[in-house]
Amino acid sequence: MRPLRLDLAGFTVFREPTTVDFTDTDFFALVGPTGAGKSTILDAICFALYGTVPRWGNRTAIGNALAPSVTEGRVRLVFETAGARYVLTRVVRRDGKGAVTTRQAGMEALPRGFDLSRFDSDGNAGDGELGDVLAGTPSEVDQAVADVVGLPYEQFTKCVVLPQGEFAAFLHAKPADRQKILVNLLGLEIYGRVREKAGAVAAEADVKLKAVDGLLVSYADATEEARQASVTRVGNVRHLAVEVDRALPQLADAERGATEARAALESLDTEIARLAAVRKPGAVDGLTRTVVDARAVAAEASAAVTAAEEHEEKLRAELAAAGDPAAQRRWLDAHAERAKVEREAKALDKQLGAAAKEHADAEGAVDAARAAATKAQQALEEAREAYQTALALDRAGELRPHLRLGEPCPVCEQKVSALPTAGAGHAAEAAKAAGVVARKQADTAAALVEKRSAALRDLDRAVAGAKAQSEALARRMSTLDSQLAGAPDAAALKRSLAELDAKRKACDDATTAVRRARTAARSAVSAAEAADAAVRSAWRDFDTVRDGLAPFGPPPADRDDLAGAWAALGDWAVAESDTRRAARATAATALDGADAAVAAARTALVALFEDAGLPAPAGDYARAAAVAVERAEAAQRRIEERIAEASKLRGDRAAHEKDAQVARTLATHLRADRFERWLLAEALDALVAGASRILRELSGGQYDLGHQRGEFHVVDHHDAGLRRAVRTLSGGETFQASLALALALSEQLAGMSAGTASLESIVLDEGFGTLDGATLDTVAATLENLAARGDRMVGVVTHVRALAERIPVRFEVSRDARTARVERTAL
Repeated sequence: MRPLRLDLAGFTVFREPTTVDFTDTDFFALVGPTGAGKSTILDAICFALYGTVPRWGNRTAIGNALAPSVTEGRVRLVFETAGARYVLTRVVRRDGKGAVTTRQAGMEALPRGFDLSRFDSDGNAGDGELGDVLAGTPSEVDQAVADVVGLPYEQFTKCVVLPQGEFAAFLHAKPADRQKILVNLLGLEIYGRVREKAGAVAAEADVKLKAVDGLLVSYADATEEARQASVTRVGNVRHLAVEVDRALPQLADAERGATEARAALESLDTEIARLAAVRKPGAVDGLTRTVVDARAVAAEASAAVTAAEEHEEKLRAELAAAGDPAAQRRWLDAHAERAKVEREAKALDKQLGAAAKEHADAEGAVDAARAAATKAQQALEEAREAYQTALALDRAGELRPHLRLGEPCPVCEQKVSALPTAGAGHAAEAAKAAGVVARKQADTAAALVEKRSAALRDLDRAVAGAKAQSEALARRMSTLDSQLAGAPDAAALKRSLAELDAKRKACDDATTAVRRARTAARSAVSAAEAADAAVRSAWRDFDTVRDGLAPFGPPPADRDDLAGAWAALGDWAVAESDTRRAARATAATALDGADAAVAAARTALVALFEDAGLPAPAGDYARAAAVAVERAEAAQRRIEERIAEASKLRGDRAAHEKDAQVARTLATHLRADRFERWLLAEALDALVAGASRILRELSGGQYDLGHQRGEFHVVDHHDAGLRRAVRTLSGGETFQASLALALALSEQLAGMSAGTASLESIVLDEGFGTLDGATLDTVAATLENLAARGDRMVGVVTHVRALAERIPVRFEVSRDARTARVERTAL
């Protein structure tokens, strides 16, 4: 499994969407300060594949996937294995109660040549839209990952993501502790579970053995003697069946004779009863008279209807000849409207006369007001001129001290010919006061002119409206006179309409009388029809009785006399009944003889059943014999089946006994001090051989790894094959030996996986910060050699800058108060 791209959003410290692109990366480092989120990237890869993380400790504790303030987290992993690419998505959500669950999971196989940059433009790409869908639920995803990756969760975390410090401890552990580590890492505890399962199988087999013994007790009756008794019983009931078949024809003949005799007697009794039931109904005699009376009443009612209809038609003809009432009402309405218009015209003429007089008075008042206004305006103009003159004189008086005869005036520059007189200021004041009085009089006169002119205009409009209304009334009077030309006067019209109302009422009364006559006629006709129906019903009853006696040959009936027909039929029925009573005694004697023959045949059959040791049936002797045969044969088959079942139980008992013995033997062999010790020794030999081969490659051929009596040692080929205990190795040499063990162990785990695992990547989450400079250089060289082999992607998680700078691709992980971020850098 080789990761290509990891997309995170809302996953633990990565609250914001984050992408880690591993494309074209063979050797990389996740670097950054402690707590930045380096190991969280490995957690996200594990969570995408298996839905859990090693650091959580509990596979169901997925609440750790979300930060407290996050409600949804999404992890999407694109990876490659065995040349094929896949995309895997898991989404977790927090509900209203705070519970975190996996709400969505899916896995798809990407088509060849798929451009992974499409995930940058479409955040949801790969969710069921790009390739073949392999899984759509969390459980389906778990199975699909196991099939594709080839490693279960426990082995993946030991083969691909290697836990910190686990393998150095394994290298330096004591033999007993190393055995526990191997049991844990290689999953050898399964053999303990097999041993426990074998013990459980043995216990279960013992329980089944006891159960079979208990069942065999209930089969004590399944013996050969019981089989022979059932065979004898079957023979006896089969003989009974044969004898019953021989005796049944005699019984059938006797029962047939009895049935025929009983039928003959019952036929005579039925005919006698039918003949005795012939009785004339009591209401037949009065039916004919009822019909005659009802028909007479119906005829009289029909004549009354005709007379009422003729009277109604006569009155309606007279009403139609009396004239059109609508036209007469229109004339009468026109007379009323003309009188109203005439009254309105006379009143309007009086109003026009009064308005004309008022209009003349208003015109005179307007003329007088205009004359007064003209006079006041003239007085105002005269006052203005006097004021201007006095004002000029007053100004000249102010200049007088400065004027000299014969010299230019300082204002107008004209030569002064005479000096102005003194005291002109008093005249200007008087002229000004007179102007104020004149203005007030002019304003009052103008206002009076305007007021009286407005009143005159109102009168003009009122007179014009009255004249227009008078003309409209005149036109309406002319129209009404045209409508009433040749019409009677109003009094004649009122008399004519009164006569028409009287004729209409008479017509309405005649119509009511017609309806009543028709109702009475319908009732009379219904009564006549009911009487006819009663007669027809009586004849049908007679015909029904006579038709029921047709096989006996009744006499013909007189269809004109219902009572006589009933009397003749009754007399004939009495005579026929007497004849059949005489024949009944002979038929009764024949039935007694037939019943005696049936009883004798049944007694013989009862004796056959009693001889066979069976209770005699109430009837259907053939079926009873067949049932007895079937039951005897079923009992025989049941005995045979129980004998076979007992034999099978004995075989099952032998098998359970054998299973219990085998399971106990297996549990004994799988005890920890036997099989597990041998298996661990073999696994350790294989592990050391594989680790030695890898260590030679990592150390450039300098070291081999071996073990003796449970202790590890290295063989230094650069020092004449010196054998050294692993505790004497330097830090770098210890790392190389531990890494060789880790790689060898991962290969063995892959070999033990259920599917075909493809180990295409390995990530070391080791603590490199404790190494000195020389050791760190050895470790870096070892990792470079491992990456140079080209068979795996190699990744390390470290915050040691000196180590990270030697790795060609680095993913810088940083974190702020909000979220963690990842930035890719390269040499």
